[in-house]
Amino acid sequence: MNSTFRYWSLLPAVLLFVALTAYPALNLLRMSVSTIAWKGNEDFWSFTPRRNVEALLSDPSLGAAVVNTLLFMVVAVTLEMIIGLALALLVGSMTRGKGILRTLMIVPILVPAIAIGSMFKLMYNYDFGLFNQLLGLVELGPVSWLGSTSLSLWSVVIVDVWHWVPFVFLILFAAVEGLPRDVLEAGRVDGATRTQLLRYVVLPLLAPAITVALLFRSILAFKAFDEVYLLTGGGPGTSSELLSLHLYRVFFEQNQLGYGALLSVLTILAILILLGAGRWLIPAARRR
Repeated sequence: MNSTFRYWSLLPAVLLFVALTAYPALNLLRMSVSTIAWKGNEDFWSFTPRRNVEALLSDPSLGAAVVNTLLFMVVAVTLEMIIGLALALLVGSMTRGKGILRTLMIVPILVPAIAIGSMFKLMYNYDFGLFNQLLGLVELGPVSWLGSTSLSLWSVVIVDVWHWVPFVFLILFAAVEGLPRDVLEAGRVDGATRTQLLRYVVLPLLAPAITVALLFRSILAFKAFDEVYLLTGGGPGTSSELLSLHLYRVFFEQNQLGYGALLSVLTILAILILLGAGRWLIPAARRR
C-alpha cells in the first residue's frame, strides 16, 4: 500500500485535469472537423473537415487579423521589454524608495480591463479627450485616435504597453535584485565602464529572466482580446482586428462553430510553437 500511495494520491488531480483540460481539448478537435447545426434544444453534428478548411482559405478577414496580431505582438512586446528592463535597472540602482516604486508599478496590472478600456476611451475621445487637449496646447489639430485606420491599432498598442510594462518590470526587477554584487564589483575594479558592465555582465546574467518575460508576454499578446474589443471593436474596418477578436466574431456573431474550432486549434498550435521556442531559448540563455 505504501509503495502505491503516491500514485493513488495523484488520482484526484489527474481526474480533475482530464475533466477540465483533456475532455474539452478532445471536444474542440472534434468540433474542428464538424459542422454543428441547432434545431430546437438539440445539436446535430456532421463530419465536414473539407468545409471548414474551405472556410479558412476563403475567410476575407483572417489575413488582416493574423497580420495585425503579429504586428501588435512584435511592437507591443518589444516596447514592454525595453521599458521594463530600463525601469528594472533604474529602480535596482536606487538606494531609497524601492518598495514604494515597486508598489506603484504594479497598479496598472491590478486595474480591471473594463476600467482600462473606459479610461483610455475617454482619453482618446476626439472632442474632449486628454490627448487631443494636449495637442491643442501646441496648436495641433485633434486626431481621431480610435477612428483612423492608420492609428487605431497603434492606439491599442499604447494601452497594452501601459498595462503590461509593470509585469515585465516585476520579473526583471527580481532578477536585477538577485545579481551577484561581487561580480559587479570585480568588473568595476577592473576598470569596466557602465556600458561595458551592462553589455558584458548584467545582460548575460539577466538573459534567463529576459527570456521568460519575453515568452510570457509574447503568448499573452498573441491572445490579446479585451483591450481591442473595448477600444475599437476591431475597427474601423479590419484595421485593428486581432485573431482573438476574429475568433469571437466567428463563434458568437457568425455562429460558425466548426470553423471557429478549427481556428482555435490552429491558434493553440501557434502558442505551442512559442512554448517550444521558449523551452529552447531558456536553456540557451542560461548557458551563456
